Amino acid sequence: MSTMEQQTSDEFPLWMKVLSAGTAACIADLVTFPLDTAKVRMQIAGENHPIRLATANGIMVRNTQPGLLRTVGNIIRVEGARSLYGGLSAGLQRQMCFASIRLGLYDIVKSIYAGIFDGNNRSGSKSISVRIAAGMTTGAMAVILAQPADVVKVRFQARDIGQPARYSSTLKAYWNIGVKEGGRGLWKGTVPNVSRNVIVNVAEIVCYDVIKEFILEHNYLRDGIPCYLTAAMVAGLCTTLAASPVDVVKTRYINSAPGEYKGVKDCVVRMMTKEGPSAFYKGFAPSFTRLVSWNIVLWITYEQFNIYAKKMNNDH
Repeated sequence: MSTMEQQTSDEFPLWMKVLSAGTAACIADLVTFPLDTAKVRMQIAGENHPIRLATANGIMVRNTQPGLLRTVGNIIRVEGARSLYGGLSAGLQRQMCFASIRLGLYDIVKSIYAGIFDGNNRSGSKSISVRIAAGMTTGAMAVILAQPADVVKVRFQARDIGQPARYSSTLKAYWNIGVKEGGRGLWKGTVPNVSRNVIVNVAEIVCYDVIKEFILEHNYLRDGIPCYLTAAMVAGLCTTLAASPVDVVKTRYINSAPGEYKGVKDCVVRMMTKEGPSAFYKGFAPSFTRLVSWNIVLWITYEQFNIYAKKMNNDH
């Protein structure tokens, strides 16, 4: 088959790519959401008050952060397993908006940049600079659209052990934040979130793209699930290492009361002075576990959707 014929057979409608990306991300979120909740709880622990833990005799207070399993166990014992999925509705709304753009539009933006950089949208798409530029662009675009859902998700997840949720439903959360804090409240933390997701998108998508291509070009594995699994694990590790500091700042800032911080810079400075550099890697274990798991589910699901979409497109 010629290159042009291969290109034609691999193309399918944009709406399929967007829908496949959003759906795959929602499935990944469903599987890994409890880890995300644990990560958020660990990130805000000790922020302005001692850490509350569940014991056989009730709630005790301590100043050291428990590990991932202890955090999950505390949430289940005091609040019930259902609490691990607090904010899931907003999380799925976020992923459908977020992943649809950052992943669904990635190949198209990559081709556009390739054409701009060297006039060839086929060979240029293999350039690392093109891939990074595309990842940064779609990551930033996605945050601007999905930020309100991210704010609501974090507000549901971020609370002390045993404390009630701030809102009774997702719709009431949107309404209350909008009424009390205005549009700035719904888009609170956009700057650190754009920074985080530009890093995440580049580390996650570009890393997966490059690793997968390297494996296939050197015939280490065939195009299939073992290849996707390997590339996804590496992408998850790279993403966790690169994005954790910005992710902690984003969570702290979004969860803060109005006026608690003067801005993102103030949040960073106060974290550094009060808690030290290690504060920027709070929740690293659940972040790593979640991102690796999330990437595995996302990429395997997304690749299968793409295979099915291409087959459907070629059949017509």
